[in-house]
Amino acid sequence: MNDLGAPGGQASFGDDVLLADIGRFLDELDPPPGDLVQRVQFALALEDLDVEVARWERLDDLAGVRGGGTGTITFTVSDLTVMINLTKMGKLHRIDGWLVPAGQYGVEVRVAEHGTSSTTADEGGRFVLDNVPRGTTQILVHLGDVSCRRTVVTPTVVL
Repeated sequence: MNDLGAPGGQASFGDDVLLADIGRFLDELDPPPGDLVQRVQFALALEDLDVEVARWERLDDLAGVRGGGTGTITFTVSDLTVMINLTKMGKLHRIDGWLVPAGQYGVEVRVAEHGTSSTTADEGGRFVLDNVPRGTTQILVHLGDVSCRRTVVTPTVVL
């Protein structure tokens, strides 16, 4: 509540009122993305898989935001580095990627509301994924054979 008789002539407010005002202020200046729920649901779809989550190695203007043109992003997890170069081609994207250490690993791209597509990296660790639609995207790398398969997943990137 408002108490204009507070020491120093300043008004004092109850915590609930103050927090509500801060909440309204933040909603006006920096509202959550309209597709936040879909992004969270997309990320949680992997919860039943045994995956290792890579971390951003270097951020550039495309990392995690809507962007245009070309950009390179690098992800790392323990003993694997995944570097991707994104090229916008109209409404679609091309992903050129490299895996270190190199090997013929399975690579899958997931795009929310568009399903998945997959390829295999060559012996040098290079892979290409063409015609990737816009949207919330993750890359999965499948290492090893079926008997001892390990899956690494990148954080989401919004293309």
